[in-house]
Amino acid sequence: MNEKIVIVDDDALILRNADNTLSDTYKVTCLKSGRMFLDYVKKNTVDMLLLDIRMPEMDGFATLKALRDWEKKTGKKAIPCIFLTANEDSKSESIGLSLGAMDFIRKPFEAEVLKLRMHNLLELIKLQNDLHHEVEIKTAELESLSVHVVQTLAEAIDAKDNYTNGHSTRVAMYSKEIAKRYGYSPKRQEEIYMMALLHDIGKIGIPDSIINKPGRLTDEEYATIKEHPGKGAKILSAVTEMPGLVTGARWHHERYDGKGYPDGLKGDDIPEEARIIAVADAYDAMTSNRSYRETIPRQHVIDEISKAIGTQFDERFAKIMLQMIEEDKDYAMRQCLPEE
Repeated sequence: MNEKIVIVDDDALILRNADNTLSDTYKVTCLKSGRMFLDYVKKNTVDMLLLDIRMPEMDGFATLKALRDWEKKTGKKAIPCIFLTANEDSKSESIGLSLGAMDFIRKPFEAEVLKLRMHNLLELIKLQNDLHHEVEIKTAELESLSVHVVQTLAEAIDAKDNYTNGHSTRVAMYSKEIAKRYGYSPKRQEEIYMMALLHDIGKIGIPDSIINKPGRLTDEEYATIKEHPGKGAKILSAVTEMPGLVTGARWHHERYDGKGYPDGLKGDDIPEEARIIAVADAYDAMTSNRSYRETIPRQHVIDEISKAIGTQFDERFAKIMLQMIEEDKDYAMRQCLPEE
């Protein structure tokens, strides 16, 4: 077996006996103090720690607490720990367990007992890791399925509009890229992608005759169109597993100056994700053919977004969108869709 075991004890006899007992099965390192171990673990992999409680200068409890603090700070996985103790003190056990110790082994120990306890605990850890891995695989499969379902739903929404095929997917792609450039983590980038995919889901409740009407809408028809954020939020509020989806649906038509709809939110009161989706949505609206006009020229799009900074759009996200447009010299980004 390749497990790396570290034994920390100030008693040389205990170290020698433990080393002799375990070294034929595991890779064993013996250290005489907690401070030596804390230096060692920063440069080496440890699969199991056997730690004496009573040691001079820095006892086992202080060592384990310092280890847990270091693991938390650095994001390292917690090292399983077994305390070595000569006492039958229940208080010590309580303290040790509260610090995350797996077990206690009494000193002096029987060689066969130590071997069996080590074997059983390492097998348990292996089973736990295998289970965790399986859960991660299944979670990834479910997330993949969720993306597929959401993508299909977004395509169904776009199919209502003869002039905006692929709109939701493009807005999702632009939103994710803006989020990436702004510094969102990969997880948050995926979340905003999902939000943007369903930002127009409320259009399911808008008559096709209004959505596909050639020419300008009447005031009454425009008022009906403006209902889609509220309708979308109501639909997505039922998806309790992904509560963030509501954000994109309800607030992507809010304006930074507070003159948007449906709630008239202003500035930073508008959720950040919705502010990103808003500029991505506007870009795609301008660069797609519409029932009442052709695609707007690239420079005109740049001018329109620039003029709307601070009124319609958050400056930070509008400038990132402008940077993306400037890089798109051939004006081809608007035609891109993800690979099947």
